[in-house]
Amino acid sequence: TVAACSRLDAIRTVYGVSVARDLMEITTSDDNPARSIFKMDGFISNANYVAKKTTMILFINDRLVECTALKRAIEVVYSATLPKASKPFIYMSISLPSEHVDVNIHPTKREVSLLNQESLIETVQTAVESKLMTSNTSRTFQTQVVNSSQTSHISAKKDPENSAFSSGTKSQKVPVHKMVRTDARVPFGRLHAYWQDGPASQHEKKSDLASVRNAVRLRRNPKESADLTSIHELLSEIDSNVHSGLLDIVKNCTYVGLADEVFALLQHNTHLYLMNVVSVSKELMYQQAIRRFSHFNAIQLSEPAPLQELLIMALKEEDLESVDDENDDLKQKIAEMNTELLKQKAEMLDELFCIHIDQEGNLTRLPVILDQHTPDMDYVPEFLLSLGNDVDWGNEKECFQTISAVLGNFYAIHPPVLPNPSGSGIQFYKKDVDHELLAEAETVWAQREWTIQHVLFPSMRLFLKPPKSMATNGTFVEVASLEKLYKIFERC
Repeated sequence: TVAACSRLDAIRTVYGVSVARDLMEITTSDDNPARSIFKMDGFISNANYVAKKTTMILFINDRLVECTALKRAIEVVYSATLPKASKPFIYMSISLPSEHVDVNIHPTKREVSLLNQESLIETVQTAVESKLMTSNTSRTFQTQVVNSSQTSHISAKKDPENSAFSSGTKSQKVPVHKMVRTDARVPFGRLHAYWQDGPASQHEKKSDLASVRNAVRLRRNPKESADLTSIHELLSEIDSNVHSGLLDIVKNCTYVGLADEVFALLQHNTHLYLMNVVSVSKELMYQQAIRRFSHFNAIQLSEPAPLQELLIMALKEEDLESVDDENDDLKQKIAEMNTELLKQKAEMLDELFCIHIDQEGNLTRLPVILDQHTPDMDYVPEFLLSLGNDVDWGNEKECFQTISAVLGNFYAIHPPVLPNPSGSGIQFYKKDVDHELLAEAETVWAQREWTIQHVLFPSMRLFLKPPKSMATNGTFVEVASLEKLYKIFERC
């Protein structure tokens, strides 16, 4: 194409006039480090475009690449929004920090993965859906000139009302004790109302879109939905047990930092909370295991892991004080029985949960429960022992629930086995310092903190539905309230 021509002219030259005339310009961005940092602009097909195959041209930092997750997510929006569910044409150019792009997931570096990918995709989905809703309206009245002009006239009338409403909202003075400074980059002394990205209807719209996506998936796979009654029951139980107050905190919180090895600090409006990272990540992984049931991607182990040896290791870890040979024989028999049991259930585990066990009794593959997160492999022996002992194999619903619970416990973000060298655990390294071990400990603890901030918190805001028990069992504890602090200052 001619270097001086516009992007739309280039698309018209390569793909034809019929494609270019049915495209809409789209832009969106996010500059919140807690979610994602990116700018996107491009063109997507409107409701008049008809094709049997999706065409997606994706540039990330001016490099032509592929991102399967983003492509599928946009296809879902088209299927859920447009009545004919025609395959879309998409051209997108995304700019983001180079360190947020992982190009090493494919040998040719054509496929990429992104930091905070789920949040980025959610933002793009919302922008695409908004454009398509407008496109669908224009399609309905396209040949009726009178109605089309009336629609634009009504829109013109609505705009001043909306702008007046927004300006009126800004003019309202927020009480001082309700204001809080949340961004360290804001100059000292400037306070602003906390975390108000938009009206509450945006959150309702996202949840509505999620329910539509689920309905479309079930409509296209009626056999799947009919055969998995127990999974639908488990999902319904998660939805019916949600604590509404905690859900609002989780969806609209800001990560502050780690308080210790187990608790993280988060801020919601004018309140500061301690959150138990292990408990929350365990519940999140459990819910994701239920949602992704039979649709997992795979983590391939670099070397097959022998079940029997790992089970014996886990049994010895449970009974460290025993040195009796008879107990060793008993552990051997328990390990053999559990190995045979898991080999018998291997086909079901592989098909439904992507836990692959070969005929020789080796674990070779694990599921991806949460994108960009892999479990701590030091906990594999404990995971296999729980899979053998704690699963109810006799009842379908109980079986799926207990396997998901075992996966949730395994994938939860536990403190690493090595003591924390930057905390109280430094005493373990002082006597005889092994510099390699110390460096490894520093790496795993730093990686854990990064995972909590950049993987757990964004995913928690998107997916977690906190159960009512979390409000009373110490998972979330309020440690400060700006209103109460003001009352204390007034008394002083």
